[in-house]
Amino acid sequence: MKIYCTLLLTIWLCSISAFAQNFPYPHPVKYITLRQEQKTARMAYMDVAPTGSSNGKSAILFHGKNFNGAYWRDVITFLSKAGYRVIVPDQVGWGKSDYPDLHYSFHALAINNKQLLDALKIKKVTVIAHSMGGMLATRFTLLYPATVHQLILENPIGLEDYRTFVPYTSLDSLYKTESAATYESYKKYQQSYYPEWKPEYEQWVQAQAAALKDPRFKQIAWVNALTYQMIYEQPICYELGKIRVPTLLIIGQADRTIVGKARVPKPIVNQFGQYPQLGKRTQQQIPGSRLIELPGVGHIPHVQSLDAYTKAVLDFLK
Repeated sequence: MKIYCTLLLTIWLCSISAFAQNFPYPHPVKYITLRQEQKTARMAYMDVAPTGSSNGKSAILFHGKNFNGAYWRDVITFLSKAGYRVIVPDQVGWGKSDYPDLHYSFHALAINNKQLLDALKIKKVTVIAHSMGGMLATRFTLLYPATVHQLILENPIGLEDYRTFVPYTSLDSLYKTESAATYESYKKYQQSYYPEWKPEYEQWVQAQAAALKDPRFKQIAWVNALTYQMIYEQPICYELGKIRVPTLLIIGQADRTIVGKARVPKPIVNQFGQYPQLGKRTQQQIPGSRLIELPGVGHIPHVQSLDAYTKAVLDFLK
């Protein structure tokens, strides 16, 4: 019986190893099991203790659509040194989490993260979010304002309603594009995040491209299509004015990200994705918010300009 149980455990661990994308994460990955739409899914997360003197506070980091928790590596380091317990989930449908076929929504993702915090007995957090994570963080804050101590939005997408200028495309069409992805197509898209490409950015292409070798890639491509549609169909820009927690906007001024940009008619494309204007407009929408503008910085300040990003975050947290 002991040998049989050991064999089952070995098979289970091997199956997890085969399915879990093998890009290295900076800290041990744990899992919580969640139920949604009569399905069970595992949500991966890192739970990093303070390395400096603990301040008794916690932060949760929400990643962008083309990323996972690993790219928060340097942010985890400076937050834990500052005394924070840092929780870094891979949202369900990303990274080392499961990829169930669901109706993806920011409401459902927010509920998942609240369940994670409840399981960890964390009642209050600082939420730090990048890109698509900013849309999730907005929804999370509106659903659970008593849980959010402070909110930091780093070049969030969704500051404009893509439905008003990006032509609609069907899920089948989106899936066809996602399932045809290659390392080169991922890299070409990520190159648009930076004014100048540097070799050290390649690791984040590798992190995204790990999915290409996952046995579930077709399933992942379908979820990628579903979550694109989630972004397109569930704007948050009309509700930013309802945020009532201390909020910091960190906006790289060279960012021109538009979700679905390739489908926007060329004569009007430069009218949108203008983050210098979007940042100012969003600050005016969120009562009492602060805006840090980073000249010459693109879509991912915490990768391209870590020192300036660190200073902005820590000054705000103080």
